[in-house]
Amino acid sequence: MKNRQTIFKKYLYISMFVTLIGFTILGVMIVFFIMQNWQNDRWDGMKSNAATISLSIADNALISDGKLKFSQKSSEVIQATMQTFSGGISDDIIVADSNGNILFYSENAAGIDKNTAIRGDFVKQAMDGGVCEISQLGGIYGSKYYIVGVPVLMFQNQKTVSVGAVFVTSSATHYYEYITTIIKIFCSAGIVTFALIFCFVGIFSYKLTKPLQQMAKAAKAFGNGDFSIRVNVKSKDEVGELARAFNSMADKLAASEGMRRAFVANVSHELKTPMTTIAGFIDGILDGTIPTAREKYYLNIVTVEIKRLSRLVTSMLALSRIDSGELKMASQSFDISSTVLNTFLTFEQKIESKKINVVGLEDNKPLYIEGDPDMIHQVVYNLVENASKFTNEGGNITVSVEDDGHDAIVTITNTGEGIPKDQIGFIFDRFYKTDKSRSHDKNGMGLGLYLVKTIIQLHNGEITAESVEGESTTFKFRLPKKKETPKKLASLIVTSKKGGSSEEKSSAVNK
Repeated sequence: MKNRQTIFKKYLYISMFVTLIGFTILGVMIVFFIMQNWQNDRWDGMKSNAATISLSIADNALISDGKLKFSQKSSEVIQATMQTFSGGISDDIIVADSNGNILFYSENAAGIDKNTAIRGDFVKQAMDGGVCEISQLGGIYGSKYYIVGVPVLMFQNQKTVSVGAVFVTSSATHYYEYITTIIKIFCSAGIVTFALIFCFVGIFSYKLTKPLQQMAKAAKAFGNGDFSIRVNVKSKDEVGELARAFNSMADKLAASEGMRRAFVANVSHELKTPMTTIAGFIDGILDGTIPTAREKYYLNIVTVEIKRLSRLVTSMLALSRIDSGELKMASQSFDISSTVLNTFLTFEQKIESKKINVVGLEDNKPLYIEGDPDMIHQVVYNLVENASKFTNEGGNITVSVEDDGHDAIVTITNTGEGIPKDQIGFIFDRFYKTDKSRSHDKNGMGLGLYLVKTIIQLHNGEITAESVEGESTTFKFRLPKKKETPKKLASLIVTSKKGGSSEEKSSAVNK
């Protein structure tokens, strides 16, 4: 559990870190562009105001000996204009002559009077084409200011000359305050957004990892033999599909485990019962407990029990070969109709004892297929054994071997109680026995039909089962037939038909 929580926290922290980095980069870019635009707008506004004041001075000034002269009225007009602009934009406006002497300044220009002089290089730079920078205006200010300087141009001797400069200044403190405000807004929005993202990612990650934690817990329980745990996920996304697949696997594991335990119990019982019987009867014969006249009778019982053990061991070996992939075919051409006939002859005594009527066997014609005759005999044997076992007293077994052009189709139908609808889908699973089968077949292990299906699939065929409960059960399998009957086998078929041996055997089964 600690490891799962560590993984959850790891991915949560990684998600938060990536989100934080991305949000920070985005925020820095946004603040940068906002401040850049604000700064550009600020420069443009200051330049425009400086140019307007410069035109006003040029309109109201006179030049005498290369110096600017103003009348009383002109001075008042210029001062009023400067006050109007300065009051509206909260900037300082300073007018200086070519020597840096201050001619006019706005009333809000703190620390500046007519005794203040602007350094010559600043004035020259403004008169030569303008200045735009952040500085202390040559030491006039004690802190950084936005500085915009434009020349005062007048017409003299039929040419335009620069006679002074207009400076518009604005404290950079406003800029830094603006930056601080923007950063505070961004940080506040970032904290709220990041908190929301953190909650969202945390909830999402928890919901995403919770089913995985449940699956890990269930898998651990499966390893301890507890198959009762299921993952409770109802979503329709990939995690939901995984959970449903996991639950389906758990159901199959539980069913397989149940059948395995039943199989172990059945095998233990099946091994113990005949061995006890065999040992008891043989000991009785050896120690004289069983009379000599009855020895043959009990030896017959011992023979039956030994055959029963042999069938059990054979089934177990076949199952082992299937699981290891060693069950391989020795393919050859053979007559499937003959295999069906001979198999029914094997059960002749049992069929007659239950007064079962076999229908259709005499109508089957020779039909050759490619396959392993021993394996196919095992298939037919198991199906006929089931049919004779579950057919009701005096009932019918109907058998047919048909040729559909490509495949040989063998159908075996027996009357009887049939198989319930809810169980017929499981009858080909190994170790599976229906409830009705348990009452009729106490010695079976639930391997017969599993072996049948496996052998049919090895032959590239298919087998199906249908049942009407209380009436009948039908097993039908199809196998690829031999494309061309060899001449030698064809002659045997003709001989067989002339001899009539198959008909005689068939009638013997139906007596």
